[in-house]
Amino acid sequence: MIRATVASEWTKLWSVRSTWWALVGALALMLLSSMQVAYWVDNGDTSATAESASDVAASAFAVAQLAVLAVAMLAVTGEYSHRTIRATLQWTPARTRVLLAKAAVVAAVTAATGAGLAVAGTLTAAPILTDAPAIQISDLAAIAVSSSLLGLLALGLGTALRGAVVTLVVLFLLLFVIPPLLATPDVAALTWIADLTPGPAGTHFLAGDHDPYPPLVGALVMAAWSVAALSAGRTVLRNRDA
Repeated sequence: MIRATVASEWTKLWSVRSTWWALVGALALMLLSSMQVAYWVDNGDTSATAESASDVAASAFAVAQLAVLAVAMLAVTGEYSHRTIRATLQWTPARTRVLLAKAAVVAAVTAATGAGLAVAGTLTAAPILTDAPAIQISDLAAIAVSSSLLGLLALGLGTALRGAVVTLVVLFLLLFVIPPLLATPDVAALTWIADLTPGPAGTHFLAGDHDPYPPLVGALVMAAWSVAALSAGRTVLRNRDA
């Protein structure tokens, strides 16, 4: 039964134009951001260092991830806005199965999207960098993993909050607003909390930093947030009417 539900969710995701537009937007953002970051690195206009063109792509993904989040979020908020979620739950009354199917589809699509964006960003940055550094496969894999985990976070929040606008606002706050606000006072405890939010965790994971924790810990922090969001979404989906 889960296979049929996954197939249904896969078809629904690709049958709406918003998915395609979001993917086009993600590609455009990745290409432009990779080009800009590569010029900055090549001209020494940034404090960031890049050991490879794929490092540049990892930095540029911070912008492109916004469109990836939209793809994942729309897998559920689009159904709520068009009220097709009612039909979905009538066809598949097992609501946990519906969410698991959506999660499987979103994880696969966002991982593939992240990998594609990583390759596109790397190929864009490589000709611009004077030293033409080698491509690091680990960077490309990290972008794919980060993209998938962020997609699951967006799906979980979208299921719990049910609205595209409020989901985007919460995601923006979690990724870009709350972490710097916590870190600004330079209080050790607040900085530690900021590093445990999904935005900085993803940054540390992609950059390969070992301060304040190894990259693997950054991925685990992101995974924990994704699991928590999906758990919240499952609770709302099971206990509230569509």
